[in-house]
Amino acid sequence: MSPSERKEAVQKLQKPSSLKQNLTIVMVLVLLAWSAFKTDASLPELIEGIPEMGKLFVEMYPPDWSYMIKIWEPMMETIRMAIVGTVVGALVAIPISFLAARNVTPIPVLSVTARFLLNLARTIPELMFAGVFAAIVGYGPLAGMIALAFLSFGIVSKLTYESIESIDTGPLESMTAVGANKLQWIRFGVLPQVTAQFAGFVLYTFEVNVRAASILGFVGAGGIGLLLQRALDRLRYDQASTIIILTLVVVLIIDYVSTKLREKLL
Repeated sequence: MSPSERKEAVQKLQKPSSLKQNLTIVMVLVLLAWSAFKTDASLPELIEGIPEMGKLFVEMYPPDWSYMIKIWEPMMETIRMAIVGTVVGALVAIPISFLAARNVTPIPVLSVTARFLLNLARTIPELMFAGVFAAIVGYGPLAGMIALAFLSFGIVSKLTYESIESIDTGPLESMTAVGANKLQWIRFGVLPQVTAQFAGFVLYTFEVNVRAASILGFVGAGGIGLLLQRALDRLRYDQASTIIILTLVVVLIIDYVSTKLREKLL
């Protein structure tokens, strides 16, 4: 290698300019400072509130274990809400996912409409859905199940249509070449490649729904959240800590089981 070639190679290996990185850091810091100023976020007030937080934790200990008998059934109701909401949302997500995937639905009007619907479902928080449906169908678990169904629909459909768009197109091209129709194309070319992933998405969504269902009671949608709100309103922090501990244990168990199932599926 000649000296000039070695010089060019060394120049190529030189560290790139850090100007872009520094500008990004400055922009993030400016946005952080501006957001803190506009929201009246105050670090001194946070530090002053730490002793009050300590007093709250003291009042939460020891938990009222006798209250466990009363909260077990609402916890089961929360899990049932998550199960129904997940299953209904996932079933509705199946056809919308195929419509949203451009490699399956090449008609722009259909794919754009499907993506708009699922983006709309993902944009609105589940608490807002629960509050709206609580006013429509009445307070109780039904409103929570409908809210979780919308949440599940948005998550599962988004993940599934992206998975469909990333499948191997080789089998699909071979089936098209031998004259397979659209239904056969989907049944034997698409479904075998995404079924396991779809099951994993449903399990993940169920985990999310159990956490979400735990707070839907704050807007009257039933479940363990309703008892938690009542305990906090009555300043019964010992009962609130019991509810929080039970919720944590249940969520950890569901997360563990769901993770093991997803590992076997994927």
